[in-house]
Amino acid sequence: SELEICKQLIQAKAVDVMVAIGSNFFYTVTLPCTLWFLDNGKRSTECEDTVLFIDARHIYRQLDRAHRDFTPEQIEFLANIVRLYRGEEPENLHDSAEMLEEKFPDGQYQDVPGLCKVAILAEIEVQGWSLNPGRYVGVAAREEDDFDFFERLEELNEELEVLNSEARELEERIAENVVVLMKAK
Repeated sequence: SELEICKQLIQAKAVDVMVAIGSNFFYTVTLPCTLWFLDNGKRSTECEDTVLFIDARHIYRQLDRAHRDFTPEQIEFLANIVRLYRGEEPENLHDSAEMLEEKFPDGQYQDVPGLCKVAILAEIEVQGWSLNPGRYVGVAAREEDDFDFFERLEELNEELEVLNSEARELEERIAENVVVLMKAK
């Protein structure tokens, strides 16, 4: 079964990086997918007992209503996350330094909620050998909304009343115009 295959790949320490990709990246399929990066050579590195999970579902360029892709800058950013995870120097051929600096200000890999997380094999086992990045990465912290809810609700209600009043006036004018048109017929 799929679970047994995942479990064996993880226990063999062959799974290196998992990247969740959003929908509409392929012309023939609209479903989201996960990219699997396997590396049998990682057994001899300090990353051998870990898997890097990246959630890239919120990183894309909208081409048209039904299609998305990655810009070279976004691809480089994602690749640089992997480079930092492996202890390598990031590249900056496509001006991704600003994106990298925002998430990794000290130039060192760190888990970023909603973007990436390094999970050890024991964590993956607890998750039932799942390789779904969403289970590990979590969600990014949202900034608190800086407004008074009840005050805003009152403003919106007043705006709705004005719009409803204008809609009634327009409805009356349309009805009058229809009567005039019917008489002119």
